[in-house]
Amino acid sequence: MTTDTVPGTTPPSAPDARAAGPYGVTPVRVVRSEWFKLRSLRSTRVTAATAVLAVVGVALLMGGTYESGGGDGDIDPVVLVLQGTLLSQICLAVLGILVTAGEYATGAVRATLTAVPARLPVLWAKAAVFTATAFTLSFVTALIAYPSAQLLLSDTDKAGSLGDDGVVAALAGNSLGVTLVALIALGLGALLRSVPGALGAFIGGVVIVPEILGALPYGFTDDVLRYFPTQAANALGSSTPLPGAAAPGGALVALLLWAGGTLALAGVLLKRRDV
Repeated sequence: MTTDTVPGTTPPSAPDARAAGPYGVTPVRVVRSEWFKLRSLRSTRVTAATAVLAVVGVALLMGGTYESGGGDGDIDPVVLVLQGTLLSQICLAVLGILVTAGEYATGAVRATLTAVPARLPVLWAKAAVFTATAFTLSFVTALIAYPSAQLLLSDTDKAGSLGDDGVVAALAGNSLGVTLVALIALGLGALLRSVPGALGAFIGGVVIVPEILGALPYGFTDDVLRYFPTQAANALGSSTPLPGAAAPGGALVALLLWAGGTLALAGVLLKRRDV
């Protein structure tokens, strides 16, 4: 049996199954799916709450124990208040690893990549959703922690407000630094596909290696270390220039390269390796 067509016309082609109908795969739907997965996990709520409590709790502790004229009188007020950022950074790094490597641990990644056979949109969606969530959480937490601590610092030489020069920019920079460092952890999770392996790589490469290099008796190591992830992130979270730290612009570029390079390598291997 043949199908008649009008001369000079092209027979209609079959519709693309992925694009047709209400269930086609689109970037927006992939992002929506990753957002649903992120917010529905109990680990997300636990790590997010821990990160918030760490920053706010340490901020109140610093505000309540600081005394004018002490040995830390030259420290930047934002840096003083946000001492809990390191703990928050670790919490969000763990969450970033769970977002990617956690799916390999449970086997859920097979269903995810079956639904999105192109694979790379899944990684980019995870990174986008996690970045937006981590930055928003960190920035809102900083906006709560700093004024709260200032209530206790009102009679000291660190008294200030959100309206002071450079304070809001420093709070945003601090949040951006924490987010980008955690994004590196997310990339490591996608790269190594193992929660313990990615945690070990993050702690070893991002936390321990800079300490080892800093102990070496070579002058050039100081110039190199200022562009390592945690050191670069610290340079973004101060309302006044930190001595010996990278300039904020250079620190931001370094962090973007670290995070982007890790994600790019993870993307290449995601396309080439079996699930």
